Amino acid sequence: MWIVNIALRRPYTFIVMALLIVLATPLALMRMATDIFPEINIPVISIIWNYTGLSAQEVGTRITNVNERSLTTTVNDIEHIESQSLAGIAVIKVFFQPNANIQTALAQVTSSVQAIVRQMPPGITPPLVIKYSASSIPVIQLGLASPSMSEQGLFDAAVNFLRPRLITIPGAAVPFPYGGKNRVVSVDLNTRALQAKGLTPSDVVNAINAQNLILPGGTAKLGETEYTVSMNGSPANLEGLNALPIRSSNGTTITLSDVANVRDGFSPQTNIARQDGSRGVLLSVLKNGNSSTLEIVTKLRELLPSVAQTLPPDLKITPLFDQSLFVKAAISGVIHEALIAACLTAAMILLFLGNWRSTCIIAVSIP
Repeated sequence: MWIVNIALRRPYTFIVMALLIVLATPLALMRMATDIFPEINIPVISIIWNYTGLSAQEVGTRITNVNERSLTTTVNDIEHIESQSLAGIAVIKVFFQPNANIQTALAQVTSSVQAIVRQMPPGITPPLVIKYSASSIPVIQLGLASPSMSEQGLFDAAVNFLRPRLITIPGAAVPFPYGGKNRVVSVDLNTRALQAKGLTPSDVVNAINAQNLILPGGTAKLGETEYTVSMNGSPANLEGLNALPIRSSNGTTITLSDVANVRDGFSPQTNIARQDGSRGVLLSVLKNGNSSTLEIVTKLRELLPSVAQTLPPDLKITPLFDQSLFVKAAISGVIHEALIAACLTAAMILLFLGNWRSTCIIAVSIP
């Protein structure tokens, strides 16, 4: 009862404290991160290796096993390791102890995989190291569709125009889109022409690697003017690539066009996205850590009109999924239930006590 005695002796102090709480509550509520799930820290790091053309058995033997042995000798606080070897892809998940420092673990895993790149099959690229977060989930998904643009054009618009603008939103992460066709320059070999010329696919690969180079040319100063010198090391178009010499035999030069067909195409499509029955592109926006879903979605919707002005007029960007709607519905439900609880409590107090003053004091104190 000591706090009651102090309140009776110093009423103004408690009145000021109550007013401060009343004023600070709206500010705290407005600045509070609003989401449908709490932030969950799970100490898991994923390592993704990519080597196109390698079978699942070879991936497991030459990539997964080598990486697992390296991790167990150079990384601390490992609880267990899970791995999956697929055709051309190795996915390794490292689970750490609950009290492990995830930033230190991430640095150790990164240095470990960088050190074993030379032990991997030749030509492999460094892996993708990802810190897993249960709260990094899609907050909104955008569908891109156009009646006149190809799938390659939609993919290009999503990757090179829309995605760079969306990643400027604080707390947002935008992975590569689903669907569409990724542009690549393909060299289709003619096996009969290769046999007739006495060449192998390795000869073509070596010739392209040796002549498709980007070399610094430096500058040349003539009088008072300094010019930039460009080296003729890399073909600027398909015609230049077709004209690359492969081998000279008996005074005759064999070019790439004699044994192969160079085309501007796309890589094999592994996923398809459809919108209203037509093929399109799906772009997901994730949230990082404890960022607010409502803030990310609000800023994204404010940014979309200015982004749409830089894209073709017939390219439509349609929100297909919006998690902020569920968050708003959950908040509305909580407020609704709180008001009902306060009213029912006040009614019960009034029923049993029959005192309006006590009822008002308790009803105001409940929130």
